Amino acid sequence: MWRSAVLALSTNRAMRQIATRNGLGKRMASRFVAGETIDEAIAVAEDLNQRGATGELDYLGEHVTDEGQAVLAVKTYLDTLDRIANTRVDAHVSLKLSQMGQELGDELCYDNSRKLLERAAEYANFVWLDMEGSYSTERTIQLYKKLRAEYENVGIALQAYLYRSKADVEEILSIGGTVRLCKGAYSEPPEIAFPHKVEVDRNYKVLAEALISSGRYHAIATHDDKMIQHATRFAKARGADSQAFEFQMLYGIRRDLQARLLRDGRRLRIYVPFGEQWFPYFMRRLAERPANTLFLASSIVAEAGSRNRG
Repeated sequence: MWRSAVLALSTNRAMRQIATRNGLGKRMASRFVAGETIDEAIAVAEDLNQRGATGELDYLGEHVTDEGQAVLAVKTYLDTLDRIANTRVDAHVSLKLSQMGQELGDELCYDNSRKLLERAAEYANFVWLDMEGSYSTERTIQLYKKLRAEYENVGIALQAYLYRSKADVEEILSIGGTVRLCKGAYSEPPEIAFPHKVEVDRNYKVLAEALISSGRYHAIATHDDKMIQHATRFAKARGADSQAFEFQMLYGIRRDLQARLLRDGRRLRIYVPFGEQWFPYFMRRLAERPANTLFLASSIVAEAGSRNRG
């Protein structure tokens, strides 16, 4: 119930306005968000490279309903790809299709996404498609298949908490696609998603095994030490090289585990979000961290009360 409530607040406009004006909110968000500019994101990626990890830069924003906003997002990503190439930082980019204009039409979204894949291909770079809520899962997979038929430098995130993901993994593997396997961070009904962690974990292991067994390079995205150990043991039992897949983790989360993976010689890519539209992403991270949620909420309530009294 608590997690669902926090996730609901992530889409609350009034809450967003208060939090983004709150100095404490911005400071807390800096734990999970690189900053608001491309330069700040590049600086974080450079630091990751120095520590042995690679980056995955995500320009924050979603549910665009104005074509001009989608155009701006495309320009920002093109500029980001240029900066990655010019600085020679080792980093991919990751994007949300709702930011590319998916809610305005599939063709617009396809055209915008294709521009980024073209630019990335010029630099021999790679683009990941994030997976959003279940309302867009099918459309996202269909657009990925269309893009993958033209470009090899594109991967897609799939969420283990959805019942359909086993079939989706099989479908993506059948077309030679690349998968980032995550558990899922959205609130979904039990009709379409496993309601209990033990069930999600069980499905995650099954899907991770399918990816590792495929012989293609994929990403195992998790902060769960048990899932990491399972993937590592399974790969070793199959004789898969430790460099045959990568782990992915979020910027600012389980930094101790990130350091351990690097010490163990594992490939590790860190998802680095940046941009002014950080509030929804930040709230999803707070949904995973109860102490931070209570701390921030008390500050926001105090600020709102002070403003009302004034």
